[in-house]
Amino acid sequence: VQVVESGGGLVQAGGSLRLSCKASGFITSVFNANPMAWYRQAPGKQRELVAEITSDRVTNYANSVKGRFTISRDNSRKMVYLEMNNLKSEDTGVYYCNAAGYGRENWGQGTQVTVSS
Repeated sequence: VQVVESGGGLVQAGGSLRLSCKASGFITSVFNANPMAWYRQAPGKQRELVAEITSDRVTNYANSVKGRFTISRDNSRKMVYLEMNNLKSEDTGVYYCNAAGYGRENWGQGTQVTVSS
């Protein structure tokens, strides 16, 4: 089981990025049955939940990103996405994908997002 994030980078405030997360090694039924989430960790701060999506595609967002970020999943590809719009400097951090399954939380290595003001 491997979780790999991509899509991070440097963007100006007000810009957009789309993060992708690939959950490899999951059998389809396990991926489909479990929630997926994006977390982030800013320098000097604890890791925090950004957005999550259940197996029924019910979504939940941190208050700080509501109306700007959208989480989605493609079960056929075992992918999770995070569309980020109107980015702010406080969105800077390492973004991690969390894929629940096989009785544990499976984390990726993270992708850096830097928003310049």
